[in-house]
Amino acid sequence: MHHKLDCRLRDALMSPLLSAALAARDHAHAPYSRFRVGAALEDSTGQIHTGCNIENSTYGLTICAERVAVFKAMSEGVRAFRRLAISADTETLTPPCGACRQILWEFCGDIEIILVNPRGKTETLRVKDLLPRAFDASYL
Repeated sequence: MHHKLDCRLRDALMSPLLSAALAARDHAHAPYSRFRVGAALEDSTGQIHTGCNIENSTYGLTICAERVAVFKAMSEGVRAFRRLAISADTETLTPPCGACRQILWEFCGDIEIILVNPRGKTETLRVKDLLPRAFDASYL
């Protein structure tokens, strides 16, 4: 079993997207929760845009890694995305929060989401799996 985990970690580290998500955690500013998250968003050209969570003492002004990655890419003119990898410091695979799910649906559509932990364990989902019956402009 230990060998299986080692292989998963090796595979995760060999994937540029997963490696970028794991590395992005190092830039997190999480002095209050100590919960560091990294995200790596691949656009339609294969370029990777990273983000990390940035906490604020008021908590309400904290921004998640996923939203940082999306907004960073969009601020550079990118509008088409393929997939997103998310990594936290925990052994448990960490999905995006509800606010991030809505942002992902609005700006990325039903892209692939890959959750990865520090040992390289992964789970792949789609935005629709995480946010069924998503609210969008069709309801307005």
